[in-house]
Amino acid sequence: MKFPRLYQCFSSVEIKRLYSDIQVARALVYAEHGDPSKVVQLTETDLPPVDSSSVKIKMLASPINPADINTIQGVYPIKPALPTVGGFEGVGEVIEVGGQVTEVKLGDRVIPATNNLGTWRSHLVCPANHVSPLPQDTPVMIGATVRVNACTAYRMLADFVELQPGDCVLQNAANSGAGQAVIQIAAARGLQTINIVRDRPDFDKLKSYLESLGATAVVTEESLKGKDAAKVFKELPRPKLALNAVGGKSTITLIKLMEPGGTIVTYGGMSRQPVLVPTGSLIFNDVKFVGYWMTRWHEQHANSIEASHMITQLCQWGKSGQLRAPNHKLVPLSDFASALDAVLQPFTSQKQILSFDT
Repeated sequence: MKFPRLYQCFSSVEIKRLYSDIQVARALVYAEHGDPSKVVQLTETDLPPVDSSSVKIKMLASPINPADINTIQGVYPIKPALPTVGGFEGVGEVIEVGGQVTEVKLGDRVIPATNNLGTWRSHLVCPANHVSPLPQDTPVMIGATVRVNACTAYRMLADFVELQPGDCVLQNAANSGAGQAVIQIAAARGLQTINIVRDRPDFDKLKSYLESLGATAVVTEESLKGKDAAKVFKELPRPKLALNAVGGKSTITLIKLMEPGGTIVTYGGMSRQPVLVPTGSLIFNDVKFVGYWMTRWHEQHANSIEASHMITQLCQWGKSGQLRAPNHKLVPLSDFASALDAVLQPFTSQKQILSFDT
């Protein structure tokens, strides 16, 4: 799907007249916590006028992430004041700019620079410093998904273990959005990956897809209890770093495969079970356990050179084809209910991304 830049067809005066008439946005709003399929409603909301320090944005695409679902359910640490518009990330195009704004310009594609922008809406008006411009010609789907999954993968591969080309990284939930980004960023850096997924009817299809992204090995937890582990480590070194998005007993699987002194980073808890850590792995194997939350990193590094460098690098990989957006389905905003339902299904490897063209 193409997202044309309409402003290219008009003069600046015509653009201002064209978009100043947009005073209402369609938005996915919830006024109480609960089942997303029951509490999220498609409504129309009035847009405030653009003042001297704000911008008006036409949203192009916004994904539905697990954190979005958990926030609606009321079980996520971020709890926006209700009622609120859903959506933590997405990409939009600046269509009107306040007179004193210098951070962005008309036609820039931008992503949120704050955690509560509310991206599940056709248009929004916000302070200019609440968004960050993307490098020119960044693919729309890369822009839509860069702030959560891609940034999470980038930081976990950069911040905990000094990895060199040829080193091995182990992860579970490898078919998740973050897992797909880990595979590709690791490949771009010359790292090898062992990728664990749950057993499923379409395992061979998923394995082929993850290998096309650059996965070195794709296995199930069940297969690792047999001969697969020996087969994998006949060709690969033991991992120095493991990324845990599941918790529960899956953590023990990671521990058994780690190099002594390795680090396990937990960034999710899909099993909704505590991280299980055998005492011996701490004493005798010196395995280190840390937690990671991308939201905190964004808060601590907002508008920093390090954050800008990260986004620039990810977008460059996106433009070169080394980083692809996660396997996804574009869903019109009006069909949001089907998208929410799809996110909640088991064994899903397809991210639902809301589009705003219709």
